[in-house]
Amino acid sequence: MNSFIHYFDLTQQWLFESVVQPLLYALDMGELVEPGYDATMWFMNGALQILLLVVVLSSLEKWRPVEPVTDKKQIRIDMLYTFIHRMGIFRLALFFTLDPVFDVVMSFFNLKGFTPFQVDAMWPGVTDIAWVSLIIYLLVFDLVDYLYHRAQHRYAWFWNLHAVHHSQRQMTIWSDNRNHLIDDFMRGTLLVIVSYLIGVAPGQFVMIVVITQLIESFSHANVRLSFGKWGERLLVSPRFHRHHHSIAYEASTSGPAGGYNFAVLFPVWDILFKTDRWNTDYAATGIHDQIADHLSGRAARDYGQTFWAQQWLAVKSMFKPTV
Repeated sequence: MNSFIHYFDLTQQWLFESVVQPLLYALDMGELVEPGYDATMWFMNGALQILLLVVVLSSLEKWRPVEPVTDKKQIRIDMLYTFIHRMGIFRLALFFTLDPVFDVVMSFFNLKGFTPFQVDAMWPGVTDIAWVSLIIYLLVFDLVDYLYHRAQHRYAWFWNLHAVHHSQRQMTIWSDNRNHLIDDFMRGTLLVIVSYLIGVAPGQFVMIVVITQLIESFSHANVRLSFGKWGERLLVSPRFHRHHHSIAYEASTSGPAGGYNFAVLFPVWDILFKTDRWNTDYAATGIHDQIADHLSGRAARDYGQTFWAQQWLAVKSMFKPTV
C-alpha cells in the first residue's frame, strides 16, 4: 500500500507539473495552482475508479447478470453521469461555488473560538490509529448518508429530485451517479460540513469518498450476488440494495412508506431503524408510475430520456409533485 501511495504521488506530481500547471499559467490562472494540484488528485482517483469499474466490476456483471441489458442508451447516459462525478468535473464546480462561501463561514466561526471535534483524539492510542479512525469516519458519514437518503424518500419535493436516480430501469455499476445535480450539490455540501465538524483530515476525506463511491458502484451492479445471512448484515450487497430500487409501489414513492434498505455502506443503520428487508429476490427496478395503469387510465410517466431532460423534468416536478 505504501508503494502504491508513493507511485500515485509521483504520478500526480508529474501530471500536475507537466500538464495542469503549465495550462493554468497559459490561461493566466496562476492563482488556481494550489486547487489545481488537488484537482489533479481527484482526476487520478476518478480514472483509477473507472478502470476498476471497466475491468473488475463489469466482469462480475457478465458472470451472473440479473437481467440482459437491452436499453444501452440509458446505460450510456449513466456513464456520462459517472464521468462527470468521478473525473472531478462536479467536484471542480463545487470548489468554485462552495469553497469561497465555506471559507468565509468557517473563518467566522474560528474567530469566535469554535474548534472542530477531533475524532482522532477520542481515545488516545486507539482512535489515532489510521485504520481505526477511518472506520469511525466511514460509520459517521454512512449514518449521515442514511438519514439524508431517508429524507429523499420522505418529502415529495426531495423525492422528485431523487427520482432521477430511481428512474433507471436497467441498474448497473454505472447507475450510482445517476443523480440530479441539485441533489448532489446538497449532499456534497452536507458532507463537507460534517467533515469539518468532526475534524477529518483532507487525505482521509479523499479515502472516504473513494471507498464509498466504489462500494456504491458495486451495490448497483447487475449481478446475482449476496454475502450470505451474516455478510449482508455487515456490508451492503447488490441483492440488498436492488430491493431498495424495486419498482414496487412501496419502494418507489415518497412518504412514510417510501422505501427500505436505505443504507449506503453498512446495513446496521437499516437494522437499528427497522427499515431493513432481507427475504427479497432480484426484483425489477424503476419507479411504479413508469408502468401505465390501465385500470385508472394513468399513462406511464416519462422521467426523461436524455441527461438534460432528466434534470429539467425533475426541477419542474419539484413545484408540481405528482407522486
